[in-house]
Amino acid sequence: MMFSGVFDLPWWGYVLTVLAMTHVTIAAVTIFLHRHQAHRALDLGPVPSHFFRLWLWLTTGMVTKEWAAIHRKHHAKCETPDDPHSPQQVGLPRVLFGGVLLYVKESRNSETMQHYGRGTPDDWLERKLYTPWQKSGIVIMLAIDIALFGLAPGVLMWGVQMLWIPFWAAGVINGVGHFVGYRNFACEDASTNLIPWGILIGGEELHNNHHAFPTSAKLSNKWYEFDIGWMYIRILEMLGMAHVKKVAPRPKLGAARTAVDLETLQAVITHRYDVLSKYLKSLGQIAAEEFEHHKLDARQSKAIKRLLHEAGDELQDADKTRLESMLQKSDRLSKVYAMRAELESLWVRSTATHEQLLKQLQEWIHNAEQSGIHQLEEFSRRLRRYAL
Repeated sequence: MMFSGVFDLPWWGYVLTVLAMTHVTIAAVTIFLHRHQAHRALDLGPVPSHFFRLWLWLTTGMVTKEWAAIHRKHHAKCETPDDPHSPQQVGLPRVLFGGVLLYVKESRNSETMQHYGRGTPDDWLERKLYTPWQKSGIVIMLAIDIALFGLAPGVLMWGVQMLWIPFWAAGVINGVGHFVGYRNFACEDASTNLIPWGILIGGEELHNNHHAFPTSAKLSNKWYEFDIGWMYIRILEMLGMAHVKKVAPRPKLGAARTAVDLETLQAVITHRYDVLSKYLKSLGQIAAEEFEHHKLDARQSKAIKRLLHEAGDELQDADKTRLESMLQKSDRLSKVYAMRAELESLWVRSTATHEQLLKQLQEWIHNAEQSGIHQLEEFSRRLRRYAL
């Protein structure tokens, strides 16, 4: 007779139980590995830290240092050939279905571990148990599942647990989350938000928000977005087991400054994603007027609008030609498109001094106000209102 285990559950009981266990795993990944270890967005007390480490050892076999190092390198080298898992480089199928293999490959890169793995746990448990015996935990988990739920249900539930993170995190988030979805922020990478709310992936589905503000402990940004991982962090904080160090800045607007000063510059740079988002909205309004004036059909208008939102150096040759053809027909659109690149250079010119950037911002606002383009004039007044 087949061993039935301690608990004899109906089929839906096994489903709910495995969903609960995998949810604890995704919470451990997003709270401990991702937000706490990789990005230092929050501090965790010893009780949740040790619990998450133990649970991850049992359910994933992942080493904290490896995970944190690979993820930090992903941010540092995003969408380049050195990115450990970019679908833009190796294709979506390879990341979606083989993301765990890319993870294992990068974990063997000693240079990655040394350069990006600093500051992760290095105590007795890590040195003597979790790292050298990293695969033993999942074997123990298999024995626990069989003992609790029986041979067939236990093995099946264990299999789901083992596939959960490789599929959802290594596959869906790293793959689909850099390929399709919606974007709140025009990051330099291809990150996207998959859905505005989610439970299965613990908030990680808000991936574009995360890439815009990597050190934020909160991944939701819009009122309609729900980050369940953030809810758990707030509960831990209320219990005195966590301390949030940083969240994404909220755009703050004050009275319009007569003189554009260093504080204005700092506010614009701090809120650069909101600045760019609002500018792209203005660009879209001008584009719509120009499309109507030049009698472009809906298909052409949609294609050109998409190109206007892309960075020029990311466009394919055919798209560049199509965009340049439209810009040659419209002086207004050409001017606003060129001024977008000038605006973005305020926060990408790493070698410029504050004085140089301030002068550039002052000139940009002056040119916008003298452009004769209503949307630019309105936007320049908004720039004067950004505050810290």
